[in-house]
Amino acid sequence: MLTIRMTRMGSKKKPFFRVVLAEARSGLLGDVVENLGTYNPRATPAQVNINKERVEHWIKQGARPSNSVRTLLSKHLTTDLGAKADAAVTE
Repeated sequence: MLTIRMTRMGSKKKPFFRVVLAEARSGLLGDVVENLGTYNPRATPAQVNINKERVEHWIKQGARPSNSVRTLLSKHLTTDLGAKADAAVTE
């Protein structure tokens, strides 16, 4: 099963995240199928750069977003994409 999750990048005390599509059983820094975007929580306001079209495509294909990605999508992107992520988890 594929999951949409965040991998931590950046240096110590300066987190920077990539939103990636990966196999659910792979480790945190395991094989990545596709890089979907970035998230920088240290910027004011937080910078979210995510390819919405690719996220929608993978959710339609059955990928499940993690809890943190689902929250990120619902807060920082359009509400319809957050609703699709919630619907994917309930299925």
